[in-house]
Amino acid sequence: MENENLRRDEAAARSALLETESYAVELDLSEARDASEPTYRSTTTVVFSCRQPGSSTFLDFIGEVTELELNGRSLDPAVASDGARIVLDDLAEHNTVRVDGRSLFSTSGEGLHRFVDPADGETYLYTQYEPADARRVFANFEQPDLKASFSFSVVAPADWIVASNGAEQQVVPLQDTGTGTARWTFEPTRRISTYITTVLAGPYHRETDTWTGAAGTAAEGLEVPLALFCRRSLAPSFDAPEIFDTTRRGLDFFHDLFDYPYPFGKYDQAFVPEYNLGAMENPGLVTFTENYVFRSAATEAQREARANTIMHEMAHMWFGDLVTMRWWDDLWLKESFADYMGALAVAEATRWSTSWVSFANRRKSWAYVQDQLPTTHPIVADIPDLEAAKQNFDGITYAKGASVLKQLVAFVGREAFTDAARQYFRKHEYGNTTLADLLDVLAASTGRDLAAWSRSWLQTSGVPALRADVAVEDGVFTDVTIVQDARDPVTKREEPRPHRIRLGLYSFDPEGRLVRTRAEAVTVEGRRTRVPALVGAAQPDLLLVNDDDLTYAKLSFDERSLATLLTSVHRLQDPLARATSLTALWSSTRDARLPVGSYLDAVLLAAPAESGVGVLQVLLANARTAIESFAPAHQRPALRDRVGAFLWTGLSAAQAGSDLQLAWARALASAARSSARTADAVRAVLDGEERIPGLPLDPELRWLFLQALAAQQRVLPGELEAERAADATASGRVGFTLASAAIPDAAIKKATWEEAVHGERLSNELLSAAIEGFQLGPHDLLGRYEEPYFEALRGVWESRGIEMASRIVRGLFPAHQDLDGAPERHPVIARTDAWLEANADAPAALRRIVVEERDHLLRSLRAQAQGTR
Repeated sequence: MENENLRRDEAAARSALLETESYAVELDLSEARDASEPTYRSTTTVVFSCRQPGSSTFLDFIGEVTELELNGRSLDPAVASDGARIVLDDLAEHNTVRVDGRSLFSTSGEGLHRFVDPADGETYLYTQYEPADARRVFANFEQPDLKASFSFSVVAPADWIVASNGAEQQVVPLQDTGTGTARWTFEPTRRISTYITTVLAGPYHRETDTWTGAAGTAAEGLEVPLALFCRRSLAPSFDAPEIFDTTRRGLDFFHDLFDYPYPFGKYDQAFVPEYNLGAMENPGLVTFTENYVFRSAATEAQREARANTIMHEMAHMWFGDLVTMRWWDDLWLKESFADYMGALAVAEATRWSTSWVSFANRRKSWAYVQDQLPTTHPIVADIPDLEAAKQNFDGITYAKGASVLKQLVAFVGREAFTDAARQYFRKHEYGNTTLADLLDVLAASTGRDLAAWSRSWLQTSGVPALRADVAVEDGVFTDVTIVQDARDPVTKREEPRPHRIRLGLYSFDPEGRLVRTRAEAVTVEGRRTRVPALVGAAQPDLLLVNDDDLTYAKLSFDERSLATLLTSVHRLQDPLARATSLTALWSSTRDARLPVGSYLDAVLLAAPAESGVGVLQVLLANARTAIESFAPAHQRPALRDRVGAFLWTGLSAAQAGSDLQLAWARALASAARSSARTADAVRAVLDGEERIPGLPLDPELRWLFLQALAAQQRVLPGELEAERAADATASGRVGFTLASAAIPDAAIKKATWEEAVHGERLSNELLSAAIEGFQLGPHDLLGRYEEPYFEALRGVWESRGIEMASRIVRGLFPAHQDLDGAPERHPVIARTDAWLEANADAPAALRRIVVEERDHLLRSLRAQAQGTR
């Protein structure tokens, strides 16, 4: 529906006209356990003022309006509402509007999501709104700068637990109704945006604790009630003590750093099923994916990732909730800061000292990929409407922004940066801001005009590239110059960024270890920056341009440094230097500058010596991508067998019961999806013919093995159904759905396609599982769906919500192709171009996904072409 896509200019006009005061929201969830009931009652009373009495405006509500009253007069819902907006005419200076309606329970993770636990049949509800799905639950002015106080009242089964942003005021059993229900009411919130309001309801398992602010801090005397929630069937796996410990450490850290007391009363955290995101920063009740409740064995990397997400969301209490961007153009004002602060807090307040290694290894790699797509955009983006906002929760907004903030701290100093953050909170508490507001406090704290820095980093696109041009005589540097290539792919202009970096000089010690012998701080400005301090220094075995990973840039190496890495990267002792170097090698492989074989050689050296499980996981995943996407088709069988044997050796050699052993086993399962020989090894482990001491064949690993066997047509009759019966859980249902769709059978592929594209039975998580399994098929089965894919695109986008439509459009793109002539003239590239040309009027968000998938495929084909030379 067109009116669901609120435009920036419409939001600005409404904000100029109105000031919101309060919402009273009543939700009747008493029939939520009845799966045949698709809707629930939603009643909203909004109090707001109008700067121009007599004007008109509109409320946002995606639902059925049954009664509507404005300032005591009834309005005809059929006339005022179109299913997305409610028109309000002839406003007074002070207004009260009451909307009574019916809202849909969701299975897409948008709005109020309803989930029935297959383990015990219990029903669970939670809300998820960002950027604009509160309007699927209650009528409101759905934009971030119309903040208000919210009071929630919920009717639900009396034996349920219900929570919201505010503290619980009272629970009153509704005995006179005979329905076994009760009414929960919650304290009004402080002034917050609609998208961070929330409701949780169901027979959740709950654990409680308290955090107390330390003496001598901004939180002295402050007591914050803590609570954790998960589904009842997950309670035996819920490691609440560790989550509480991380939470308390985070509250200590951020109070010390920000010097501003936590402003939202209680701090609840709920781990919920079928969640579209990692987490959401609803003040007073943060929601997380329940994938962070580890039902099977979990590595330290997984626990660190959970801690990072906890810290990320906690940072949002200040960056995003207390102070909120005015419109989605400045989404980075909360997400970039939270991403940076999450990594910082884990590094400095928890046991995980590898936080910045993980950031370099995963988060920045995500940003580098996103920032090289044709749809790249500045960190401060142009977001004309809500569909564009939905697409911009990406690697640029999060990880590139965080990387740039890390560079800013190196540039201005941590003390000045921290002082600016503290000023920002006090100056703009409970308000909305833009980039200009941040630059003002940064200028005040640093004494510098950072407008030029902002233009260079926040308002340009693309990944700058750094390399060292070196001249050497008799083993000694006669010149070292840092060369920067920084062409903005959007403006087509050279846009050199300022970088404050360290050059690391690494050489082999007598034991053969590659160790840092010297570091030189350098400020890079413009295209070429000479480093006179290194003239006369002995040339090291490795010159690492971005040592300590201080800036955001792709790296290239001089000839000697590259040779060192390709033969001895495993000898590099510093974990962050090793991760930075490996990321640079992977980037060169993706850019078709380094042959796939050379990269795999480096991985096969590095992986057995890698002690960091997070780095190992990325290395092994990249190796598989290199084979399946970047290697020419004729080379893949031999490479698959080579890497499969390597993975088996790694698994056999890993310490029993260790995280590294689990990482090797998961990589083996992944490789077996496309290798019959590796699948035979997996079959032997699963059947007990090959015993791997200490390896937990828990449900997660069993499903990974079975999915690979299904893709290779090596599951036994009834085997998947038997496993599903033995694992009657939500994650078991997902595992079964993926494995079933992976079987290379024409009838199964057809049924999966029809259900994914045209059906409505699958929830968000099951839809993604079905699509992933569908794509695990040979080209002779999947090729027949290339034309139907393009024919279905417009219909899918028009008939589905943006979340489900995005999963279908992205997931079913025919991405797995072999080189067939020139990459640019490949039949799927040509068909994509024809669709884009014929559908110039398609929604921008839909076109963006298609353009991005085309680019991923073209990159794959170009790498394949490089491998055939």
